[in-house]
Amino acid sequence: MNRKSTESKLNKISRRDLLVIAGAVLLIAIIYLLASYFTNSIGFPLDDSWIHQTYARNLALRGEWAFRPGLPSAGSTSPLWSALLAIGFFVGLSPYIWTYFLGLLSLFALAVLCEWAVRKLVNSYTPRFPWVGIFIAFEWHLVWAGMSGMETLLHGLIVTTVLILLMTNTPRYMTLGLLTGLSVWVRPDGLTLIGPVLMTILFNEHDTKSRVTSFTKYMIGFGSIFVFYLLFNLAIGGTPMPNTFYAKQAEYIDWQALPIMDRLGQMFLQLLVGPSLVLLPGVIGWLVKSIRQKMWGSLAAMIWCIGYFGLYISRLPLYQHGRYIMPAMPIFFLFGLLAFAEFDKGKMFARYQWVVQTVWRASVAMLVLGFIFLGARSYANDVAVIESEMVATAKWVAGNLPSDVLIAAHDIGALGYFDSHELIDLAGLISPDVIPVMRDEGQLASYLDQRGADYLIAFPEFYPILTEGAEIIFTTNSAITLTFGQKNMVVYRWKTP
Repeated sequence: MNRKSTESKLNKISRRDLLVIAGAVLLIAIIYLLASYFTNSIGFPLDDSWIHQTYARNLALRGEWAFRPGLPSAGSTSPLWSALLAIGFFVGLSPYIWTYFLGLLSLFALAVLCEWAVRKLVNSYTPRFPWVGIFIAFEWHLVWAGMSGMETLLHGLIVTTVLILLMTNTPRYMTLGLLTGLSVWVRPDGLTLIGPVLMTILFNEHDTKSRVTSFTKYMIGFGSIFVFYLLFNLAIGGTPMPNTFYAKQAEYIDWQALPIMDRLGQMFLQLLVGPSLVLLPGVIGWLVKSIRQKMWGSLAAMIWCIGYFGLYISRLPLYQHGRYIMPAMPIFFLFGLLAFAEFDKGKMFARYQWVVQTVWRASVAMLVLGFIFLGARSYANDVAVIESEMVATAKWVAGNLPSDVLIAAHDIGALGYFDSHELIDLAGLISPDVIPVMRDEGQLASYLDQRGADYLIAFPEFYPILTEGAEIIFTTNSAITLTFGQKNMVVYRWKTP
C-alpha cells in the first residue's frame, strides 16, 4: 500500500517540473525570435499566417467573418484559431505578441501532456528532471509550428490529447466526442479521430450493450459540436467544408501523380530530420509491445498515425518542413519516448545496458541541442523570405497602385492584411470559382481577362505561361530569396499571353 502510494507520488508532475518545462518553452521562444530578428525581422514563416490574422482582425474590429470587409468567405481553414486570434486585436496585442503566446501555450500544454502520459503508462519512469517534456518543448518541428502563427500545434495538442486518453483506457467517451468535434473546428482532418475511437470502443468494451452505450455517448459529444461546424460553413461559403478543403485538392494534383515511393521518401526525410531519428527504434519497439499485450488504445493511436501520414502524402506535398503532417508528429514522438523511458530502467542488454543507455542518452542530447540552433536558423530564414517577399510586396502595392484596380495573386495572406485592393485569389481560398481552372494556365488567362484583372502578382516559376512576356512593374530584389536559389516575387501588368 505504502509502496503504491510512494510510486504514485513520484509519478505526479510537480510544480517544479511545470516551471522547468515552462522555462524551456520560454527559452526556445527567445532563441527563435532572436534568430529571426537578427536575420531579417520578427514575423511569421508562412504567408498563410496572415490569412488568419486578416480574418481575426475583421472579426474583432468589424464583427464580420470575411477576408475582405463586407464579403463573407470561408477561406479560413481553422475558424476556431482565427476566432482565438481575434482576442489579440481586442486587447491590442496582435498580430505578434498574442499569436506567439497562443502558440507557445499550445507547446507548453503539449509538453506537459506528453510528460504526464509517459508517467502514466510507464511506472518505472520517475525522473528527477522531466526530460520527456523538455524533449517535446525543444523538438524543432513543434517549436516551428508553435511560432508559425498557424493552427498546426493547437490541432496537434487536441489530437494528441484524444489519442493519449485512448491509450490510458479512459471511459469518458462523451469527452472524447467533444474533443473530436472541437478538433474539426481547428482543422477538417480532425474527422479522422473517429476511426481510432471506434476501434478502441470495439475492442475494449466486452459486450454489445456497453459498445452501443459508449458509441452513443461519443457520437452525442461529437455531433453536438460538429453540426454547428457544418452549419457555419454552409452559411458562409455554401459548402459543408471550408474553401481550402477543396482548393488544396485541386492545386496539388501534380503531387498526387508522383510515384508513391518518392512521396514516402520525402515524408521520412521531413519526419526524421532531427532528434526524432533516434526515436525510430523506440516507435517500432512500442508497436511490438502493443501487439503482444493487446494494448488496443496504443494500436488505435498507431494506426491513426500511419493513416494520417498516408492521407497527407497521397494528397498534399510535404514542403515547409512537413507542416501538413506536424499535427501527427507529437504522438509519433511519444511512441518512441515511451519505449525508451521503459528501456532506460530495463536490463535488456544485461551488463552492457549502461553502454547502450549512455550512447542513447548522448545521441538524444546532442541532437536536441544541435537542432535548437539549426531549427532556429531554419525558422529565421523562412520568416525572412516571407517578410522580404510577400510582406514587402503587399506594402509596396498598398502605397503605389491605384485604389480601384483588380489584382490577381496566388499568395494573398500579406496582401489581405497590409493592402485593401480587390483581389482574385488564384489559390481559390476566397475565390472558389477559380478552383476548376487553377492548374490550367490557358483557362486561367481567359478567366483573368473575363474578370478584368489589372495586375498579376506571383513568383515567375509558379506561372511560367502567364508571366512570360508580361510587363514587370515591381520586383522585391530580395537577396535572401536569391541566396536560396529562388526567384523574387514580381508585380506584373496583366495582359493576355
